[in-house]
Amino acid sequence: MYVVLIYDIKMDLDGPRIWRRIFKICKRYMSHIQKSVFEGNLSELELMKLKNELDQYTRMDRDSVVIFISRNERWLEKRFWGVEDEKTSNFL
Repeated sequence: MYVVLIYDIKMDLDGPRIWRRIFKICKRYMSHIQKSVFEGNLSELELMKLKNELDQYTRMDRDSVVIFISRNERWLEKRFWGVEDEKTSNFL
């Protein structure tokens, strides 16, 4: 399945440390698009592992993680407004 993940971490005392850990976890599973946005193809098992890892650091009362799931990337139309970064392409 094709997943777009967005997270928002409250920048309080522990915020920067939490942000770095969540960033590193997401980077292992998906491509970094911009700031706190990632995309990639994940299996159901990979998505479950990702959620379990993120749950260890996401503070449910302050932080949020949002995922959008599509069966396949081709079912998702992607449009750019402004600068289109080469990181957003899945082609090598």
